[in-house]
Amino acid sequence: MAGFFDKLKQGLTKTRAKLTQSIRSVLAIGQKLDEETIEGLTDVLIAADVGPRAAERMVGDVQQAFRQGRFTDADGAIAFLKQDIERTLHGWDTSMKWSASGPTVWLVAGVNGVGKTTSIAKLAKYYKDQHKRVMLAAGDTYRAAAVDQLQIWAERVGVDLIKHQQGADPAAVAFDAVDAAIARHMDLLIVDTAGRLHTKDHLMRELSKIEKVITRRLPDAPHEVILVLDATTGQNAVQQAKLFHESIRLTGLFLSKLDGTAKGGIVIGMRDVIDLPVKFVGLGETADDIEPFDPDQFVEALFAG
Repeated sequence: MAGFFDKLKQGLTKTRAKLTQSIRSVLAIGQKLDEETIEGLTDVLIAADVGPRAAERMVGDVQQAFRQGRFTDADGAIAFLKQDIERTLHGWDTSMKWSASGPTVWLVAGVNGVGKTTSIAKLAKYYKDQHKRVMLAAGDTYRAAAVDQLQIWAERVGVDLIKHQQGADPAAVAFDAVDAAIARHMDLLIVDTAGRLHTKDHLMRELSKIEKVITRRLPDAPHEVILVLDATTGQNAVQQAKLFHESIRLTGLFLSKLDGTAKGGIVIGMRDVIDLPVKFVGLGETADDIEPFDPDQFVEALFAG
């Protein structure tokens, strides 16, 4: 996991600076603690995009441990806070689900501009490099540019693509893609969908329709329903995930653009708001800038010196 840690440590530079420096502004080295000082962590954690619910829970945990005499100074409090975050993220199952037989199907959703198409290409490249037979489905039929972009990525990473004409029924594209994946003995089919706002009911219903069509053709599919989130949007991304999850059966998150933001603290808050695991992170612009999410390595990188 050294490669992941090195990439993650570099990618979390802005987040680490914001989070750890802010914590140190409240918990200075060698400082003796009291209840009021610990309470000051709440605003710091919220400002670091951990989110109010997670911040209050974490500060409550620190206060309880302090009352129990488990530490007496700032260094002890920070060490406990790190362990608390590790415990929070450890409950996540970050593995991707695969079909026991036949092609595995993953459905990918997200609002416009989050890097969904690029994230799909990264997933395709990641598993092709593991000698999986990968196919993509261009389910965003509303924008010709979306199909063209996915076509370019498919050619670039060397995987098959199923597409229809612009304006075609996205569910029909998904159905045909599952057929093709079965016929061509594919290991993995990744279905793209149109970027949509969670506030657009008809588009959310369409996403549900695509999921049902896939299930009708392949009863145990889709095996994953992944939402791509832009890490740079902070708590807005958490709210997007919450509302998407209320409309469709999400199984996990792909956090894109983690390398370009100071708002990586949202990973911590996700557990308290929707409890959906982050399964992959995007750490750059190339097809190779992707890593499966590892909670231990994430926390180590977050608190690295």
